[in-house]
Amino acid sequence: MDENAKKGDNDSVIESFVFNEGRQVGHNLEREALRLARADKGLILWIDLTAPTPEETKEVLELLFEFHPLAIEDCVTLSELPKIEDYEDYLFMIMHSVAITPEKTLKISELNLFLGKEFLVTFHREPIPGVSLIKERIMKGTGQPVRAADRLAHQILDQLADSYLPVVEGLTEDMEDVEEKSLSGVGKEDLSKRILRARRRLSSLRQALRPQREVMARLTRGESKLIRAMTLPYFRDVQDAMT
Repeated sequence: MDENAKKGDNDSVIESFVFNEGRQVGHNLEREALRLARADKGLILWIDLTAPTPEETKEVLELLFEFHPLAIEDCVTLSELPKIEDYEDYLFMIMHSVAITPEKTLKISELNLFLGKEFLVTFHREPIPGVSLIKERIMKGTGQPVRAADRLAHQILDQLADSYLPVVEGLTEDMEDVEEKSLSGVGKEDLSKRILRARRRLSSLRQALRPQREVMARLTRGESKLIRAMTLPYFRDVQDAMT
């Protein structure tokens, strides 16, 4: 995380990025500068909120962007199910990242996205590795040029999809290990617990991934004016990575 990011209470962090013709031209703007950037249709604005306070949430989601109250309510309320809603001027999405913890448990983290023609707002309660990676690349100048908000959203969703494969492989390896030991008859009691745990993790993973594929399917149909035709193949690629 950049040391200049705006830190609030309870480890909340708000970062903002402004792009013009693919180049980053602003970072962590003050309130009035954010309002000016928001009003400038020639700029692309990305605001990333990590564990924001209620006051910070209101300032950005309600006062700066004037998002619909139902979208804000969905954003601040934890949801196990991904979803997508079209509010005409922006899309609201709930997605999830997955990871295996050092304790071998499945960790599912919610990521909310508000995608407009010239802006992207991301909201999450804890750091999301894929989002952090995109921000790091932007700051180092090694990321893809951000010429449109839909391409930036694609980059983030692509990182989420990339996080699924290692988890699937890890769970598969664990299941194979369990099956191998079951054939040898070693540690039957402990083995039963591992089998149950592995099945629960696989079930949770399937529950998380299936609706996300449906969200991506909606994005690739070309129904929203906020996803340009030239960007649709990139979203289809993300959808394929989730199958």
